[in-house]
Amino acid sequence: MQRNVIKFSASLLALAATSGLFAYKSFTTDPFSFTPIEAKELILPAGFSAKVLATDLGATRHMAIGKNGDMYVKLSKLKDGKGMYLLRDTNGDGTIDEQKLFADYQGTGVAIKNGYLYSSSNKGVFRYKLNDKEEIIDFDKPELIVEGLVDHGRDNAKPLALDNAGNIYVTVGSYSDNCREAGSGKGMSPCSILDSAGGIWKFKADKLNQKFADGTRYATGVKNAVGIDWDNKTNALYATTHGRGKFDDFYPQYYTPKHSAELPAETLYRLKEGDDAGWPYIYYDQFQNKKILAPEYGGDGKKISGEKAINPLVAFPAHLGPNALLFYTGSKFPAKYKNGAFIAFHSQSPELKKGYLVAFVPFVNGKAGKWEIFADNFAGTDLAKPTGPIQHRPCGLAQGPDGALYVTDDLNGTIFKIDYKKK
Repeated sequence: MQRNVIKFSASLLALAATSGLFAYKSFTTDPFSFTPIEAKELILPAGFSAKVLATDLGATRHMAIGKNGDMYVKLSKLKDGKGMYLLRDTNGDGTIDEQKLFADYQGTGVAIKNGYLYSSSNKGVFRYKLNDKEEIIDFDKPELIVEGLVDHGRDNAKPLALDNAGNIYVTVGSYSDNCREAGSGKGMSPCSILDSAGGIWKFKADKLNQKFADGTRYATGVKNAVGIDWDNKTNALYATTHGRGKFDDFYPQYYTPKHSAELPAETLYRLKEGDDAGWPYIYYDQFQNKKILAPEYGGDGKKISGEKAINPLVAFPAHLGPNALLFYTGSKFPAKYKNGAFIAFHSQSPELKKGYLVAFVPFVNGKAGKWEIFADNFAGTDLAKPTGPIQHRPCGLAQGPDGALYVTDDLNGTIFKIDYKKK
């Protein structure tokens, strides 16, 4: 594929917000500004360009965009006591000139569906009623949809997705990397963590005040599916999972530090109700293309297991950290991207010596093709021979009403817009 290097820069000084510019009196009325940044180089396919819309926003995670272009951006850490932004570019000049912080909880998940903005904390799910323009009607009174989701501090984000049948799917990531018994390398058997985490749960999207017990465990053995999306084309739920960590600490007779650096695969799954992806009992080895019994449960790096566990659609290099999944439905990008999946990778692979990128997986007739790097160099440095600190970590993805792709960064709180123009 022909690729080119797109240079972009932005010096973002926002306009003072006044009541004459927008309808919400609850917006800040004090002038504010975004700290200018020295723009880095994104490597994109030919015809694509990128622009910085805003920076220094905080720990920006997932985002959703309304049909009027309003951007709802979640924060994993509170800023001024709030955990979500409403951002606007009122005059279409490519910079954010209105912002509002709201929601007194931090979190990751956010989605728009059937007249509501759904938003998760680390313990539950809320929704905000929208008007016909997909603007929030009351910022201060969200409805509680689900409460009581486990929150032990590790991998506690609650990403979410909605189908077309009135269901909402919520990831509950495992707070244990490998479900070992305390102070040992032996695996808990059975792994009791799976009762409340390490999977995806299904709830009713329009039912208020649901408890954890009201949900259905839709899929289990999914260690931490931060990327989750419902694809209308195939009418199915998809998830990207973070793999487990070290092998060699307790099992040096079978694994070297290199094994721990390059195993296991990060994975993309198509899920149906009742599926088991196998964690913590097995892992997927992308070099052998097999499901391997975990050493905590008697494995030696070669024993095959998980006959009843599902296979991934795609296996990625280890430790890339897939943090967002988006099926592209727009028509602005070339035809190959239609109905394919974009994935934001939040970390780096020791094997590839690459990371902090957005990948693309083409889908043809519902079948996943070979993955490729779509947008690279968010890090702003050569990861094989670093010359400076990491600049950006892609975390969230959203499709705008104009068909552009938006990417959030939770390191410097930057929002990128990736567009396409046919030459």
